[in-house]
Amino acid sequence: MLVLGIETSCDETAVAVVRGGVNVLSNVIASQHDIHQQYGGVVPELASRRHVENMPVIAREALGRAGVTLNDIDLFAVTRGPGLLGALLVGLSAAKGMAWALKKPLAPVHHLHGHIVAARFNHELVYPHLCLLVSGGHTSLYKVDGPVTMTELASTRDDAAGEAFDKVAKMLGLGFPGGPAVERAAKEGDEKAVPFTIPRVKGSALDFSFSGLKTAVREAMKKNPRVADVAASFQRVVTNTLVAHTVRAAAQFDFKEIVIAGGVAANGHLRAGMTRAGEEHGLRVVWPAPVYCTDNAAMIAAAGYFLYRENPDDPRWRDFNGLDAVANLPLETIAR
Repeated sequence: MLVLGIETSCDETAVAVVRGGVNVLSNVIASQHDIHQQYGGVVPELASRRHVENMPVIAREALGRAGVTLNDIDLFAVTRGPGLLGALLVGLSAAKGMAWALKKPLAPVHHLHGHIVAARFNHELVYPHLCLLVSGGHTSLYKVDGPVTMTELASTRDDAAGEAFDKVAKMLGLGFPGGPAVERAAKEGDEKAVPFTIPRVKGSALDFSFSGLKTAVREAMKKNPRVADVAASFQRVVTNTLVAHTVRAAAQFDFKEIVIAGGVAANGHLRAGMTRAGEEHGLRVVWPAPVYCTDNAAMIAAAGYFLYRENPDDPRWRDFNGLDAVANLPLETIAR
């Protein structure tokens, strides 16, 4: 089955063609960093306008690279939410138009579901496994029983780790996007120079909290330390927090495999820290290739394929009129 996936939840316009949920024939991504960098973050209206401009170009390129035509596509898949509402509507409208015109089914996909299945592109996964999903908008731990069956075990009480990276990068004057900027600066710093501590969450051993850490960075900057030292120390405590909570969850629920997913999974310091912890505790740790960590359409195509495969006769695959974008879409409404 050939699936064309579309992803426009934030500031990447992405279209991909994937065969059978795992064989990526094309995965085209148009970034908007040049537009939003001057503002230090994504401007929703500007993102939506650029999606409208990019969509026809990116869709044609994805089909061309895959060596197929629209008529060859068996299933369309698109991010329904969560994300920026205007941006989501651009991708959803494009997918609905193509699916309706060609009389093909359309699978609405939850953005996080895409991230959770992305590691299947380069790893054979064991079920059940534990997934640490860590991105600009989400930091959560999931029990994953299958490609469409997942249960949240823990989440962030305030800021996501990726959001903290972006805001700290802005404080330090490192630019946007913040994750790669902080990681680059941290390579020149001493991660023990600033004594940040692991954030604690009252009443939970697994939930995350990064709001207080941002405040600690702001206070530390008043003492005029080296920017690289602050970046390295901040990255250290974020990594240690993510690793500690994930290892604790693996022990509590008896998982033997950990998948790291989401944009922050591309961070080399986090991957190294989680790998060391895995070796120490006898856990297999895997993550998607870097291109599948950040927002992309291949993961949306894969998630759509697995959803459709569960029940090809479900009428929702052709309910174009009842399908709308949802900015704060719960994962339970799409994946099980």
